[in-house]
Amino acid sequence: MTVFGYTAPAHAATGEAVNPWVALAYLAAGVFFILALRGLSSPATSRTGNRFGMIGMLIAVVTTLVTHDIANIVEILIAIAIGAIIGITIARRIAMTAMPELVAAFHSLVGLAAVLVGWAAYLNPGAFGLLMPEGGIGAVSKVEMGLGIAIGAITFSGSVIAFLKLSGRMSGSPILLPARHIINLGTLAAIIVLTALFAMAGPSETMPLIIALTVLAFVIGFLLIIPIGGADMPVVVSMLNSYSGWAAAAMGFTLGNTAMIITGALVGSSGAILSYIMCRAMNRSFLSVIAGGFGADDSAGGGEAREARPYKQGSADDAAFMLEQADKVIIIPGYGMAVAQAQHALREMTDILEEKGVEVKFAIHPVAGRMPGHMNVLLAEASVDYDKVFELEDINSEFAQADVAFIIGANDVVNPAAKTDKSSPIYGMPVFDVDKAKQVFFIKRSMGGVGYAGVDNDVFYMDQTMMLLSDAKKMVEEIVKALD
Repeated sequence: MTVFGYTAPAHAATGEAVNPWVALAYLAAGVFFILALRGLSSPATSRTGNRFGMIGMLIAVVTTLVTHDIANIVEILIAIAIGAIIGITIARRIAMTAMPELVAAFHSLVGLAAVLVGWAAYLNPGAFGLLMPEGGIGAVSKVEMGLGIAIGAITFSGSVIAFLKLSGRMSGSPILLPARHIINLGTLAAIIVLTALFAMAGPSETMPLIIALTVLAFVIGFLLIIPIGGADMPVVVSMLNSYSGWAAAAMGFTLGNTAMIITGALVGSSGAILSYIMCRAMNRSFLSVIAGGFGADDSAGGGEAREARPYKQGSADDAAFMLEQADKVIIIPGYGMAVAQAQHALREMTDILEEKGVEVKFAIHPVAGRMPGHMNVLLAEASVDYDKVFELEDINSEFAQADVAFIIGANDVVNPAAKTDKSSPIYGMPVFDVDKAKQVFFIKRSMGGVGYAGVDNDVFYMDQTMMLLSDAKKMVEEIVKALD
């Protein structure tokens, strides 16, 4: 196909010149993707970032359709329309509480797409411009293809397990296999060896190798995620996001598609950086995250709630009275707030307290909720001012001066066992120092449950803690009525 007087773009593997107009269009798409990431780095500019990403993807898709010989453009457009309808329907119906598992599901689709594209290129290399003059696929192309399939398969199976854990269809507790690290390392080594053998093998010898490579990659994705406990799932989501990017980048090299390479590299690197930042915030080892089973130890205890202990229970009227008397209140939201959809009522409570002269701040833990930024998104949805929202390292020292620490639906991120109990599965994770506040209000449904990590919480039983046992939204609405 000829575009602007130039022949259609060649695949990188052929060594032919690439259409400069196509290269320019893909470069423009890449710039928009970079602007999208920059915009998504802040809630204040996130919508603009999303728009930039949409524009970049539109440029990339249209350029690909216009400059490539498509077997049936009508079928392609129908597929795009079906996908758009499904995407719009999901976006409109999905609850914010289900967003983490939706993200994991999307990651699985990216990984599966990489596997399917890699297999399509292997089965029909001529259609992808991968055939060498002497026949067969070049060694470099086979390495790219093998890596793309392997990373994509790991992303797919790992994301499926993450989806099952996040959605409650599978226990969030770590599933620890005997000698799991040896099994994982052996499987990864086998994948590397198979990739090398696949690259060096002749055309008639490659089929068993690529099948074995694909199967082992699916298996290792499963093995890497099942040992990871619930408290660490936000890092898993970020890590799988990175994997999906590298899978796309590897397929971009296979297809000679600059846009896929740029996009995959951006997603892969940004996801890896976010995972590293979160691991530092949680006092976890980044390498142990990649190895799988981090935050879990065969000897770790604390998985069950302890025997009944005395605690103080209060009412909405009690909380409202003490909140009115306070000078400084720090609110710590968690997944329970998301489940109850209490963010709007919480914002209303915040507005009333500020009108009464109370200073109110929000403390967000890096792993609060079920995915990175989960609480930030919910608070932004409720129009909470961004300058009232603080990360752990910026606000933890202020609890000693706070009159009230108001915990709504959080648990593991305020659990002192992370600092004191070496047998706890969350030991070593930085947590908020709510025990230093003069008064603690803790909203949770009942005393029977524990956090996502399955660990009881000493904060429930502190002298200055008042338990507000109710649905989070209902309790906050009752506090708002009492404040009026």
